Amino acid sequence: MLKLILIGLKDLKLIFRDRAALILMLLAPFALTLGLGFVTGRFSGNNGSGLSDIPVAIVNLDKGQLGNALVEVFKSEDLSRLVIPTEVDSLEAARRLIDEDQSAAAVIIPKGFTESIIPTQSMLDQARQDGALVLEMVKIEIYANPARPTGAGVVKTIVDEFISRVEAGRINGMTSLLGIPGLETMPTDQVEALAKSMFENAEEETSSNEAITLKTNAEGAEAVEFDPLAYMAPGMALMFLMYTVSYGGRSILAERAQGTMPRLLVSPTTSAQILGGKVLGIFLTGCAQMGILILASALFFQVKWGDPLGMLVLIAAAVFGATGWGMLITALARTPGQVASIGSALMLIFGILGGSFINLEQMPSYVRVISSVTPNAWGLDGFTSLALGGTLADLGKPILALVLMGALLFTVSTVIFSRTNLMKK
Repeated sequence: MLKLILIGLKDLKLIFRDRAALILMLLAPFALTLGLGFVTGRFSGNNGSGLSDIPVAIVNLDKGQLGNALVEVFKSEDLSRLVIPTEVDSLEAARRLIDEDQSAAAVIIPKGFTESIIPTQSMLDQARQDGALVLEMVKIEIYANPARPTGAGVVKTIVDEFISRVEAGRINGMTSLLGIPGLETMPTDQVEALAKSMFENAEEETSSNEAITLKTNAEGAEAVEFDPLAYMAPGMALMFLMYTVSYGGRSILAERAQGTMPRLLVSPTTSAQILGGKVLGIFLTGCAQMGILILASALFFQVKWGDPLGMLVLIAAAVFGATGWGMLITALARTPGQVASIGSALMLIFGILGGSFINLEQMPSYVRVISSVTPNAWGLDGFTSLALGGTLADLGKPILALVLMGALLFTVSTVIFSRTNLMKK
């Protein structure tokens, strides 16, 4: 085990003494991140993240108290920087705005929405006859623009928060009302007054701006005001990570061609220790590269990465997945030159497919499916979650995908290594 660690540390020291490698590992992604920051207006105060000024069409067919309350939520001061609501008269007009890409989503508040929550006497009588404890709530519909999934997701979150408050008040009110002894014999005017008083709290709660405070308080505001550099910086780092892992794989073939590998094999060191040490060196180099770039973005660009533990685990998982690809390239290649060529090509391909240049949400669905084979896409998913206020508990899916990717690629690489006798004396 000690020999494996020593070999890994030796390779880590060697690569950090290579000026050309350091330029491509650290300076190039840092410079590209800086350039993209200027292009997107990050350093001029422009958000540019797409999570502001989200256009949303609202069709209020209800015209009741709660339907109007939801409209007021979208028009509230708390959401003024996040959404731009536009009231339209019909579903057709809302769909037209979506088809013309002038709206991220359309919120349809159907007729009878308020009455299904604050019922009239006739509705209560019908519910009593049917033996129902609660009335069926009329559902609000959301039509999402497939070209703006992020904006549509934000709109859905706002509506879901509003509905959760409404649903809680509705169920509590109906259960309390229908459970009153002697309700069947009460005069109609008394039942109506009682119903209004019980549902008054639900109406007031959902009508107030507090119905959406979970998304606009201090913690939520940090998440909504997403820094575009929190996407660009890891995007560039992950793309050049493929160069780092392919560079490490190239050193394995180079040492064999130069005679270093045979000399190691005649020493009391097993081939497994040598190969394991080389892989450890690649892994440590990748972790150092990602760590330095992420730390630099925090120090120089004030990017807030959130949960430190989640960041460390995500970096390790991303490097592990990328190292698996580096070892597969090494196992398939015959010369160091082939590793360099394939690695450079894969770096660009994975950068494009993984979202380093273009947000995956703007790509066709089949491209997003293909991108799942890249560590870039999963890594960016995790880094974006952290920048939006997520923690280690929210990174389960990308971390699991990266670990499984690395394990599968390492297994395949090991089989190929054993068949090609790469580590023979």
